[in-house]
Amino acid sequence: MSFSCRAIIFDLDGVLVDSEAAIEQRWREWAEYRDIPFEKVEAVYHGRPMFEVIREVAPHLDVDAEVEQMSDVMTAAPELLRPFDGAKALLERLPEERWTIATSGRYRTATNRLSHVGLSIPESMITADDVEHGKPHPESYLLAADRLGIAPEDCLVFEDAPAGVEAAQRAGATAIGVASVGDPESLASADAVVDTIEDVDVRQNGTDDLRVHLNTES
Repeated sequence: MSFSCRAIIFDLDGVLVDSEAAIEQRWREWAEYRDIPFEKVEAVYHGRPMFEVIREVAPHLDVDAEVEQMSDVMTAAPELLRPFDGAKALLERLPEERWTIATSGRYRTATNRLSHVGLSIPESMITADDVEHGKPHPESYLLAADRLGIAPEDCLVFEDAPAGVEAAQRAGATAIGVASVGDPESLASADAVVDTIEDVDVRQNGTDDLRVHLNTES
């Protein structure tokens, strides 16, 4: 299966960086510290900004203070982070002006993770510090496309969370689900689904377009 686009926007965690163990560990610790059932947190944290998760599961707390605390601990446990196979090679094949990242994490957390696993940090990256509304609101992907100077409908988005798929499609982009850490069935609304980012190959056509081939056979 193939798609043509002018630019690619990646989610970070679960797409380029395997941080699932680190994120789950930190949310478990926070939930235990705040005496909140982890199951309640687990049901909503995937692919969403911290401030929205905390506001939903613990509206009685000072959200800003909790986010600051969580931001500090989320940059910890680097030993639990690794790039997904194929991520570095894929990014190195892309012209730097043709790709970026839109993540629900904060800038400090995102840059820490990218640096630790040896992936490039795009200047146009959008993080939770840039938006008022988290995914599934389309704001992050609209901003990412705007920073690239490319219309959202000419962008291909790679996402591992249903909220992110919805955000990309609401922005007008084509959404590709990446089932690296979750159930492929949860990404059924995406325009296509791959198992991992290693199943993605990108080539330039000799025009302004990028040709993206997806291995969807497994």
